[in-house]
Parts: sequence; structure tokens; C-alpha cells
Amino acid sequence: MRALLIPLVLAAFCQTARAGDISSAYTDLDWEKDCVTYAQAAEGEGDWASLACSGYRGYPVLIGYDDARESLFYGFPSHDMTSVWESFSALNTAGPKVEWRVETDGDIAIPFAAIHRRSISNPEDENKSTEVLVVAKVAQPDVQEGCTVGLVLATGNPQANDQARKLADEKAKGFACGKDKRVVIGNAPDFGRVDN
Repeated sequence: MRALLIPLVLAAFCQTARAGDISSAYTDLDWEKDCVTYAQAAEGEGDWASLACSGYRGYPVLIGYDDARESLFYGFPSHDMTSVWESFSALNTAGPKVEWRVETDGDIAIPFAAIHRRSISNPEDENKSTEVLVVAKVAQPDVQEGCTVGLVLATGNPQANDQARKLADEKAKGFACGKDKRVVIGNAPDFGRVDN
């Protein structure tokens, strides 16, 4: 009887070890091809726009643009989340690729974090910019909470991608938006959150 149980226990252990595998998936983000503008400034109201963009398997990317600064939200926002602005204080732009950290359990794959490269201008030298990987919690359809979990300085940091993935995997799922303090790795430019 014991001889029969050992293979069953080992098989169950192997299945448990595979459940919850974490991997990366990549999507493009091109304002002209992947986004729809659903609100924008009228003439004389400044330079702002709100866009909804395709993301990972139905999870959208929302972009708030205002005066050459961008605030990005990944996933499904609640009404409260649509009024939150998170961005660098200096002029900045998001990169063309989004890395999604995805947890797979059987046939179910859920993106729980997004890693997105941002380029931040240097106010003292317009020819120099700083690259930062922004790690964000992805808002789920049932728990619509998403926000920036951390910042990883990418300029001059060959370990930035690995550091961002580790940060995403360890912190994103349990991060309490608006309460927990963001993790900052390296000397990243000034970044803030405003709840309107």
C-alpha cells in the first residue's frame, strides 16, 4: 500500500510546485495604434488627454497626459482610481513595451504587476535623460486597486530588469495603494502621487 502512495504523493507535490508559476509577457504600447482618446483638452484649456490602450489579454493600460507628463494605470480602475495621478515631476514619456508579470495556475494566467520603462528629462540638460523602470500593481476586475509599487533606476544599472522583476514578484500582490510606501532602488528622479 505504501508503495502505491509514494507515486501519488510525488505526483501531487509536482503539480503543486508548478501551480502559481510566474513568467513575463510583453505587449506594445503605441499611442497611435494601440490607444483611443476618450477625453482631451478643448482649445484654450491646456494640453491634456486621457487614453485607453490595449494591454495584456483584456487588461487595459490607461494613460493620463498633462503638459508632457504621463500617469499610467494598468488594469481595471475603480472610480476612485481614475482620479489618481502618479508621475515624475519632470517631463517624462513611457517606453513602447510593457512587461507584465503573470502568474499561471493551470489554464488561468493573471497579470499581477507591470514593469514599464520611463524616460525622464533633465531640467538642467535637455540632451540628457534618466531611464527608470516603474513597477506597478495591476488592478483586477474584482479588486480594482492599482498603483506604483516601486521605481528602479535603469540608467547605469545593468541589474535593473532583474531588480524590477524581483520587486514586482515580492511586493505587488500585497501592496496597499495609497498606504504602503513605494520602494525606490537607486537615485530615481522625484515621483509623486496626487489623489484628486
